[in-house]
Amino acid sequence: MTLQEAFSADMLMPHMDGSRILVVDDDADIRALLSDFLEQHGFAVTAVADGAAMDRTLATQDFDIAVLDVMMPGEDGLSILRRLAARGGLPVIMLSAIGSDIDRIVGLEMGAEDYLPKPCNPRELLARVRTVLRRHRRQTEEAPEASGRKLRFAGWQIDMGARLLTDPDNVVVTLTDGEFRLLRAFIEHPRRVLSRDQLLDYSAGNESESYDRAIDVQVSRLRRKLERGAKDGGDELVRTIRNEGYMFTAEVRPA
Repeated sequence: MTLQEAFSADMLMPHMDGSRILVVDDDADIRALLSDFLEQHGFAVTAVADGAAMDRTLATQDFDIAVLDVMMPGEDGLSILRRLAARGGLPVIMLSAIGSDIDRIVGLEMGAEDYLPKPCNPRELLARVRTVLRRHRRQTEEAPEASGRKLRFAGWQIDMGARLLTDPDNVVVTLTDGEFRLLRAFIEHPRRVLSRDQLLDYSAGNESESYDRAIDVQVSRLRRKLERGAKDGGDELVRTIRNEGYMFTAEVRPA
């Protein structure tokens, strides 16, 4: 079955949503297929061919999620992902024709929420888009409860409402959404051993894919960001407990 046939066969009953999706892919046929399919399911889709067009679009429009191709001429998808992760706030699902575990891990390390090989099953893409959007809506709904909570640990300060992390030198450290959720899980359960399954539940919810390696990747990324400001390094703040999981070792107290 061709990619076009797969998308046509999976035109399910529309699930009206209205969320805004930004598709970045250099292949005009893929852009058209993704746009048509997602619009059939109630999404508002804008599709662009490269990073420059994406930048122009983001300067004038807001989006709820991005679907980003990895293999593109000029600036590739991983470079674009790095820039999107640095600015924060926009969840990204990566698409790649390579599809190896290493590529998936690299994408997750750089801040992607999810990763699908190309050609992807359109039903799976739709399901993952909805899952990521539900997760972020839930976090938005929970944000008022966290508003005003400022906490300290090992010289660091985090504003839970603003999602703002500052190191002991008062330098702001940018976190992706996934890194923030993981750090929040650790902060809310300090000095306790948390299994990978618990971290998946605490940091992503039951809708997340049960993928232990994704947690290991997130922990590695978070450690690298914490190690620059911690006296004992990020490894000591987030300690690996062999055969059990991870422990956040710092004392957490109100700022």
